[in-house]
Amino acid sequence: MANISGKYETVLVISLTLGDDGVASMVEKFKNLIEQSATLESVDEWGKRRLAYPINDETEAYYVLYTFESSCDFPAELDRIYKITDGVLRSLIVRKDA
Repeated sequence: MANISGKYETVLVISLTLGDDGVASMVEKFKNLIEQSATLESVDEWGKRRLAYPINDETEAYYVLYTFESSCDFPAELDRIYKITDGVLRSLIVRKDA
């Protein structure tokens, strides 16, 4: 079976408890991670936003949108890394219709 590629978007919600430097390094870490395994199309930093509901007693977080193209295997691995990374409050990966 051929390794099918697709276009994806992922939104990352980062805890502000990491501080400005921690948030910046987290944005950079995932940018580099995506570039290693996929073609990164854009990084759109939405910045600090109020959460719809508190997560771990936090009411604000830092939002980042990454747009990339990769094989269909990579998003599952990216999601796994999100789940084990301290400071990631929420994440969502969506495949864009081709």
